[in-house]
Amino acid sequence: MEKSNVYENVQDRYSQGAQQRQEALCCPVDYDQSLLTALPQEIIDKDYGCGDPSRYVREGDHVLDLGSGGGKICYMAAQLVGDQGHVTGVDMTDEMLTLSRKYKPEMAAALGSDRVTFHKGYIQDLALDVGATEQYLAEQPIKNAADLQALLRWQSEQRCNEPLIRDNSISLVISNCVLNLVAETDRKQMISEIYRVLAPGGRVAISDIVADERVPGELKDDPELWSGCISGAFQEADFLNAFVDAGFVAVAYDKWDSAPWQVVDGIEFRSVTLTAMKPVGDDDYDGGHALLYKGPYVQVKDDGGNVYYRGERMAVSKHTYDAQLGGAYNDDFIGFEPAQPLNNGPFRSPEGTRRAASVTKGGIHNASTQKNSCC
Repeated sequence: MEKSNVYENVQDRYSQGAQQRQEALCCPVDYDQSLLTALPQEIIDKDYGCGDPSRYVREGDHVLDLGSGGGKICYMAAQLVGDQGHVTGVDMTDEMLTLSRKYKPEMAAALGSDRVTFHKGYIQDLALDVGATEQYLAEQPIKNAADLQALLRWQSEQRCNEPLIRDNSISLVISNCVLNLVAETDRKQMISEIYRVLAPGGRVAISDIVADERVPGELKDDPELWSGCISGAFQEADFLNAFVDAGFVAVAYDKWDSAPWQVVDGIEFRSVTLTAMKPVGDDDYDGGHALLYKGPYVQVKDDGGNVYYRGERMAVSKHTYDAQLGGAYNDDFIGFEPAQPLNNGPFRSPEGTRRAASVTKGGIHNASTQKNSCC
């Protein structure tokens, strides 16, 4: 299906969904009922998704919800970020944006502050302010080729000088069954945009539908299946690899539904949640830190090429140390840092280098999951 047809069909389908609930657009999800209590029933009724990325939100987060629809996940996340956090929703459908903005004053009063902003935009081009573009066109309609060139110049300047979502400004990107609606030709740019707006160390939690086989062309050409979150589904390995190729680390499936949501022509379509992290940076230094992999495997290797042998204290850079203990690697490590801060210069230890216990003796032991000490 051609790109223009993809977006027209998706907008039409979700415009209808903002006016009347479309059961075919969502699959069953167990949301945190305590977060739903404060939400208007209309937003709950007209929400369409396949997972609950709000459970990855932390206090103080600056959250970006891609394809925010009627605002349900945004308003759930707003209850979790607290007064120091903020939630931004981006959607391209006017009717959905109208629904989400309708309850902003009511939700701000319930939360005690205005923590949510909604923008009209394309999730594959998070720098372009579509609302501002529409205002420009209302004031300066295109009548000839020169007008078109003027618009393109204006958009280029706007992306550069006043991007809709700024570089390195978001701590968590979430989405609920939306990435599969984007045309395949735009998906590389879409994931690059997610990388751009995330701050170093920022996280991703994407709930979406994946397929156990690559979807054939005849199914992709079915507009009903595409807008219904079926035929645009990523193949399950391709979804992970798309984030790895964009530079993310700790890419994993944190949630995987054992039963498929639908089976079409023998292809299983199921709900998953993908998590990932933007690397902290390249200016790693050797601070004498070490990580011990707890098991159960003999050894594991991370995206940075670091090898960890079970039960061994392995030399790592300060950035790798922070990333591993930040929860991205599922509590698999115990960290060791020196009693006195060190800076041995750039980290240059070859793969598989062990850290002598004497370096961290008397220092701090950190584990992602702390348990009670012995008696």
